[in-house]
Amino acid sequence: MMKIYHNPRCSKSRQTLNMIKEANREVEIVEYLKTPPTEEELRDILHKLNLPVDYLIRKGEEIYKTEYKGKELTEDEWIAALVKHPKMLERPIVVNGDQAILGRPPENVQKLL
Repeated sequence: MMKIYHNPRCSKSRQTLNMIKEANREVEIVEYLKTPPTEEELRDILHKLNLPVDYLIRKGEEIYKTEYKGKELTEDEWIAALVKHPKMLERPIVVNGDQAILGRPPENVQKLL
Protein backbone atom coordinates (compact mmCIF):
# COMPACT_ATOMS: atom_id res chain seq x y z
CA MET A 1 0.00 0.00 0.00
CA MET A 2 1.20 3.48 -0.84
CA LYS A 3 1.32 6.27 1.71
CA ILE A 4 0.95 9.98 0.98
CA TYR A 5 1.93 12.74 3.39
CA HIS A 6 -0.84 15.05 2.34
CA ASN A 7 -2.13 18.55 2.90
CA PRO A 8 -5.69 18.79 1.55
CA ARG A 9 -5.33 22.57 1.17
CA CYS A 10 -2.42 22.16 -1.26
CA SER A 11 -3.35 21.84 -4.94
CA LYS A 12 -0.21 19.82 -5.79
CA SER A 13 -0.98 17.43 -2.96
CA ARG A 14 -4.58 17.02 -4.14
CA GLN A 15 -3.44 16.44 -7.72
CA THR A 16 -0.94 13.80 -6.61
CA LEU A 17 -3.55 12.02 -4.49
CA ASN A 18 -5.98 12.05 -7.44
CA MET A 19 -3.34 10.47 -9.69
CA ILE A 20 -2.84 7.67 -7.18
CA LYS A 21 -6.58 7.08 -6.88
CA GLU A 22 -7.04 7.16 -10.67
CA ALA A 23 -4.41 4.42 -10.90
CA ASN A 24 -6.61 2.35 -8.54
CA ARG A 25 -3.86 2.07 -5.96
CA GLU A 26 -4.57 1.61 -2.29
CA VAL A 27 -3.26 4.58 -0.40
CA GLU A 28 -2.93 5.55 3.24
CA ILE A 29 -3.47 9.28 3.61
CA VAL A 30 -1.48 10.97 6.36
CA GLU A 31 -2.53 14.57 6.94
CA TYR A 32 0.87 15.50 8.27
CA LEU A 33 -0.27 18.82 9.77
CA LYS A 34 -2.66 16.87 12.02
CA THR A 35 -0.36 13.86 12.49
CA PRO A 36 3.24 15.01 11.97
CA PRO A 37 5.83 12.38 11.14
CA THR A 38 8.25 11.43 13.89
CA GLU A 39 12.00 11.91 13.65
CA GLU A 40 12.31 8.20 12.86
CA GLU A 41 9.71 8.44 10.08
CA LEU A 42 11.47 11.47 8.57
CA ARG A 43 14.80 9.64 8.59
CA ASP A 44 13.14 6.70 6.85
CA ILE A 45 11.56 9.02 4.27
CA LEU A 46 14.90 10.72 3.61
CA HIS A 47 16.56 7.35 3.13
CA LYS A 48 13.85 6.28 0.66
CA LEU A 49 13.99 9.61 -1.18
CA ASN A 50 17.78 9.45 -1.30
CA LEU A 51 17.85 13.23 -0.90
CA PRO A 52 19.40 15.58 1.65
CA VAL A 53 17.08 17.02 4.28
CA ASP A 54 17.03 20.50 2.74
CA TYR A 55 14.88 19.11 -0.12
CA LEU A 56 12.11 18.59 2.45
CA ILE A 57 12.13 22.19 3.70
CA ARG A 58 9.61 24.71 2.38
CA LYS A 59 11.71 27.85 2.38
CA GLY A 60 8.73 30.07 1.56
CA GLU A 61 6.99 29.35 4.86
CA GLU A 62 6.90 32.18 7.38
CA ILE A 63 8.28 29.99 10.19
CA TYR A 64 11.31 29.18 8.02
CA LYS A 65 11.89 32.84 7.21
CA THR A 66 11.60 34.01 10.82
CA GLU A 67 13.37 31.19 12.67
CA TYR A 68 15.66 29.28 10.29
CA LYS A 69 16.65 31.30 7.23
CA GLY A 70 20.40 31.79 7.03
CA LYS A 71 21.12 29.24 9.77
CA GLU A 72 23.31 26.23 9.16
CA LEU A 73 21.72 23.29 10.92
CA THR A 74 22.79 19.67 10.98
CA GLU A 75 20.52 17.01 9.50
CA ASP A 76 19.43 16.07 13.03
CA GLU A 77 18.58 19.70 13.82
CA TRP A 78 16.59 20.09 10.59
CA ILE A 79 14.67 16.89 11.28
CA ALA A 80 13.84 18.12 14.80
CA ALA A 81 12.70 21.45 13.30
CA LEU A 82 10.43 19.64 10.82
CA VAL A 83 8.89 17.58 13.62
CA LYS A 84 8.31 20.77 15.63
CA HIS A 85 7.04 22.75 12.61
CA PRO A 86 5.47 20.29 10.14
CA LYS A 87 4.21 23.21 8.05
CA MET A 88 7.80 23.51 6.76
CA LEU A 89 7.64 19.97 5.34
CA GLU A 90 7.59 19.83 1.55
CA ARG A 91 4.50 18.18 0.19
CA PRO A 92 3.28 15.83 -0.92
CA ILE A 93 5.59 12.94 -0.17
CA VAL A 94 4.55 9.57 -1.52
CA VAL A 95 6.04 6.35 -0.16
CA ASN A 96 5.71 2.97 -1.81
CA GLY A 97 7.67 0.17 -0.16
CA ASP A 98 11.34 1.11 -0.10
CA GLN A 99 10.89 4.05 -2.48
CA ALA A 100 9.61 7.58 -1.95
CA ILE A 101 9.13 10.61 -4.14
CA LEU A 102 8.25 14.27 -3.78
CA GLY A 103 5.03 15.02 -5.64
CA ARG A 104 6.30 18.31 -7.03
CA PRO A 105 5.37 18.24 -9.79
CA PRO A 106 2.53 15.75 -9.26
CA GLU A 107 3.66 13.80 -12.35
CA ASN A 108 6.65 12.57 -10.32
CA VAL A 109 4.30 10.04 -8.69
CA GLN A 110 4.10 8.16 -12.01
CA LYS A 111 7.54 6.73 -11.18
CA LEU A 112 5.95 4.83 -8.28
CA LEU A 113 2.73 3.72 -9.95
